[in-house]
Amino acid sequence: MTSIATLGSHCSLQVLKGAKDEGFKTLLVCEKKREKLYRRFNFIDELILVDSFPEILEKKCLDILEKNNSVLIPHGTLIAQMSSEEIESIKIPIFGNKWILRWESDRNKKEQLMKESNLNLPRTIPTPEDINGLVIVKRQGAAGGKGYFLATNKEDYDAKRDSLIKQGILSKDEQLYIQEYSPGVLAYLQFFYSPLNEDIEFFGSDQRHESDIESLARIPSSVQIKHEKVPSFNVIGNTPIVLRESLLQEAYDMGERFVEASRRLVKPGMNGPFCIEGVYDENAKFTSFEFSARIVAGTNIYMEGSPYYGLLFNEPMSMGKRIAREIKNADKSNQLDKVTT
Repeated sequence: MTSIATLGSHCSLQVLKGAKDEGFKTLLVCEKKREKLYRRFNFIDELILVDSFPEILEKKCLDILEKNNSVLIPHGTLIAQMSSEEIESIKIPIFGNKWILRWESDRNKKEQLMKESNLNLPRTIPTPEDINGLVIVKRQGAAGGKGYFLATNKEDYDAKRDSLIKQGILSKDEQLYIQEYSPGVLAYLQFFYSPLNEDIEFFGSDQRHESDIESLARIPSSVQIKHEKVPSFNVIGNTPIVLRESLLQEAYDMGERFVEASRRLVKPGMNGPFCIEGVYDENAKFTSFEFSARIVAGTNIYMEGSPYYGLLFNEPMSMGKRIAREIKNADKSNQLDKVTT
């Protein structure tokens, strides 16, 4: 019988609660330092204790997962803790398309896929010397916003980069990505694509709260100027946002174009949950600056179901439960290879 497993971080609670609700055995690869937390939840059937998450690649961990016929649900911690090569080498089935996670982790590939999806993107700045206006500087992969910073010119860029290196947040040889800053209302658009139904579902939307960049708005500008610390974009939590109904068709269109583009560029395409992330400007035009090719932590705010999934399902449906439902339907119809890689 198939079981569902994930890493103990990010959105593991909703993933395993949803799996248990759908009748699966649940396994959690858990760092020993977090064991006390996860022992609190009786929907987790088995903890596989490790010192660090990359131990999932070791035989002792894989043997347990293989014995339980586990399907591994990837999330942001998997990408943050392991290289693309390591993720692709995992021998047990991974829900969705593990190959597309490489495209999420590589800024150039990410930009290519977003352009192929015909999304409206901010301008990419090739080098620090080309900065001429407000930009945001980002790290590669799923960093959760930590180490990101704003800059207005090369001197500003160099000073802030050097400060973050001294703090140990950035490394000297770290490759950074510079992007024109897009003002507007933040909206992280959450989707699910079912290869079984060949249909896309709009799950919901959220906003992220980042520390300590948000607190600057409460500080007078005269004090901000004297404040030398480089503010962090480290994500602390999420809150829901419900879009105007007139914006829903465009959201669906963007999701469909993304699925079609991913199918062309990185087979078998974008299966399962994903997120298109950006801002709406004063004309309600959406500019997309990121995508996540797996479940995002913002779905945690909808553990009892989102407003939009309330329109599609006559029951509470979290993203974790939706993933489990897809695996269950695939298992019953002998199509598990259609939803895993």
